[in-house]
Amino acid sequence: MPKQIGVIGSGDLSKDEEAYRIAEQVGEEIARTKAILICGGLYGVMEACAKGAKKCKGITVGILPGESKEEANPYIDIKIVTAMSHARNAIIARSCDALIAVGGDYGTLSEIVLALKSSKKVVVIKTRDSLVSKVADSLPVYIAKNAKEAVEFCIKA
Repeated sequence: MPKQIGVIGSGDLSKDEEAYRIAEQVGEEIARTKAILICGGLYGVMEACAKGAKKCKGITVGILPGESKEEANPYIDIKIVTAMSHARNAIIARSCDALIAVGGDYGTLSEIVLALKSSKKVVVIKTRDSLVSKVADSLPVYIAKNAKEAVEFCIKA
């Protein structure tokens, strides 16, 4: 049974090329390990990691907040429509075997807490100026230096 690795982070990376690049690398690494990528299915980190996974022929699952499959980014294979808005974060946290956060703010922080409450391993890759990066040292998470290290931690978890 392949691992299911969740990837979370900001939905808007228009000013953060570093986070987009890292998230894309995370997706590539997940696909290389034959794990399944689970994300929120929209844009920003979610799009970048799904794009990376598809580059390496990986499987991507998007847990969508709205009422339509059409809201998914173009790299999502399996579109789960929830009509739950941010409450879908619980589905993402519960459905993954381990979770990788690439930066992020309040929504990402909520997913981290939900995953920790579910006894899931959580990895943070710090990025510039994100709330999660600023508080990561005070959370019971593993802090990875790069995408490869983050995914390796998740596979072993």
